[in-house]
Amino acid sequence: MLSPKRTKFRKQQRGRMRGVATRGNKIAFGQFALQAQDCGWVTSRQIEASRRAMTRYVKRGGQIWIRIFPDKPVTMRPAETRMGSGKGNPEFWVAVVKPGRILFEMGGDEITEEIAKEAMRLAQYKLPVKTKFISLEQDPPQGKTNTAEKSNKAATTES
Repeated sequence: MLSPKRTKFRKQQRGRMRGVATRGNKIAFGQFALQAQDCGWVTSRQIEASRRAMTRYVKRGGQIWIRIFPDKPVTMRPAETRMGSGKGNPEFWVAVVKPGRILFEMGGDEITEEIAKEAMRLAQYKLPVKTKFISLEQDPPQGKTNTAEKSNKAATTES
């Protein structure tokens, strides 16, 4: 399971998940991806279970990229302890996921869209956040958006 080798501080505050993901929200490595639709904590066990489900379905063909890393420690107090006496000990690690974040990517020559969609469907059952399957073909091509922006910039500079 994934966990950091070392951290600056043993314990962290819980924080809050507001807004949408500004980083890690585009496909970077493969052709197909699983994108989060709502926010939540994904534990290292859930990431590993999803990875195993995908790998087992594609029979170790293609390549899978895990785009999230559990770097937040979650602490818990022992059962039946009284109030007070400080914060509990770190028990497990979570990755904070916001809407729009790419969780997993998949690619390769032998990976078709049907295979990737079914593998991602098996993986999303293991996750606590709502997700959707996206592919590189669905995203607007980068060239078209850039030319439209350039023509808009040229029109504003001329006038």
